[in-house]
Parts: sequence; structure tokens; C-alpha cells
Amino acid sequence: MTETEYPKITPHWDATKLSQTEMWTQKRRLASAMRLVIERLVPSNAPVDELRRAAVALEGYAKALKNHPRLRDARLFGESANAGDVGAFFDQSPLIGLANPLAPPITIGRKDDRHAHATAVFGSAYEGPPGSVHGGFIAAAFDEVLGFVQSLSGNPGMTGTLTVKYRSPTPLHSPLLFEASLDRVEGRKIFTSATLEANGKLCAEAEGIFISFHKEQMEELTQARANREALREDEEAATDDADSRS
Repeated sequence: MTETEYPKITPHWDATKLSQTEMWTQKRRLASAMRLVIERLVPSNAPVDELRRAAVALEGYAKALKNHPRLRDARLFGESANAGDVGAFFDQSPLIGLANPLAPPITIGRKDDRHAHATAVFGSAYEGPPGSVHGGFIAAAFDEVLGFVQSLSGNPGMTGTLTVKYRSPTPLHSPLLFEASLDRVEGRKIFTSATLEANGKLCAEAEGIFISFHKEQMEELTQARANREALREDEEAATDDADSRS
């Protein structure tokens, strides 16, 4: 059976924001390489010595990264639902972020004022049932896609409820197509729905209700994150200092 050819989707979020620097170019390159390592490591039966050498090298680089300060930029978002701007910068997102090795990544595009579509290919690291995508990742993908389409309402919010109906196994290593709709808005509640298909076959459906928030609420969350990150850095510095003395 040949795979269905889905339309090429151009991300609606502005991939040029903040990214036209060598740092972001190389972060995306590194994330892509790490994504490939994860994909090949999961099913690999590589020799023990080779795995040991790779682990030592990665442990060394992880230690080196600790020497660099964490990014603190209010324009960086983990998901479109929180940005309040469908053209924001999402390179850190765990689902659509090109600079995040955890992301498949999913490509989301706007079709019109009330509809969006998205494509993705989930590799071996996302396996649940044999040869199929884990249902938890499908739910997370729906949350991201619905989070994008609800932002088209102009007053986006956070997920209130997410209901997923699984219709058939979602295959790994196959192009997937999400179709999402902004159905209606009732007060602070934003109602959305979406489908997921592979090779023309329906795999899952979802409905999401998002609750719009005030700008002040997002500012409070952003400040709380900054406070936690600062505390975390202080704790890591204290641990490193203690280790160096021992």
C-alpha cells in the first residue's frame, strides 16, 4: 500500500523570529542529530563498547552545557496556546520545536480563520502497541494542534478538557495528517475539534475545551518560572561547589 501524499504545510508561526542567528541554526542542527540518535538507539543492538564511548561523550557534553547560562527570553514559548500569538517563536516546544530533540516535530499551519492542519511522523521512540504510536503521544499532539487552532479565536487559553477517541492504530514512520477546527466560543470557553488520519484512514478524533486567561495570569506564570530557574541554578552551583571540594 502506498502512503497518501499529504499537502506540504508551511508553519504559520514565524520561524524567522529570533532564529536568524548562528546559535539557533546550530541548536536546530544539534537537536536534529539528537533526534536521529534517539530514533536509532531505541531499536539498536550496538556493541557495548560503542555504547559506552557514546555515553561518555554525551555525559561530557551535558556537563559542558552546565557552564552556559540558561536562556531567559519572554518571547520563547513552549506551546501556541500560551503565546497569545500564532506567529510566536516555538523552537523550545516539546512537540513542534525544531530546537527541541523531544519533538517529532509536528508542523502546524493555518488554513483559514477557523481551521488548521498539521503533519508529523512519529519514529521508534514513540512506540506503544507494536508498530504503532503510543496513545499518550497522540493525545499530546492533539493538545498541541487544538491549542493552535483555539488561538485563532483571538483570546487563547489553556486546556480545560481534552477528549480523545482512538479509532484505529496510528502507524509509526508514516506521514500523519491532523485537521483541526475552531468550533465556537462561549464566554471564556473555546470549543475545538480535530481528526487524525494515516494513509487516508481515520486513526483518532479529539475534542478540546480551552479556558481563556488574562494577560496577568501568563505574566505571573512566566515570573514564577524565572524564579524557579534562578533557584535551580543556585542549587546546581552549590552542588558543583561541594563536589569540587570533596
